[in-house]
Amino acid sequence: MWNEFKQFAMKGNVLDLAVGVIIGGAFGKIVSSLVEDILTPILGLLSGGINFTDLMIQFGEAKVKYGQFIQSVLDFFIIAFSIFLFIKIINRFKKKEEQKSDELIIDRTEELLTEIRDLLKEQKENSTKNETS
Repeated sequence: MWNEFKQFAMKGNVLDLAVGVIIGGAFGKIVSSLVEDILTPILGLLSGGINFTDLMIQFGEAKVKYGQFIQSVLDFFIIAFSIFLFIKIINRFKKKEEQKSDELIIDRTEELLTEIRDLLKEQKENSTKNETS
């Protein structure tokens, strides 16, 4: 059972997932900071300083904080849009790299034809040298 667990834990997919979760957590902090520290204050200025978090309805002792819900939904859309833009930029860079790598890839047939051409050119040069000597 230990060997099976070890094989499972050391598979590439599990390690990739672990790295993804760790990086995702760190990226989550970056996105949260972007929303809380940069975008929300800017949106607050643009909207005239409206803060939804204080909105609530009170029924006796119970407080329904619908403003916090509205703020959470707004934060979600800001985060989703920020991630969308980030992924779009990354995909643009990936696309450029793929185009460069596609241009550099030479298939095996083309490589062999190039070698044959070079060998024929070399033979022709050698035969020309032998005729002149």
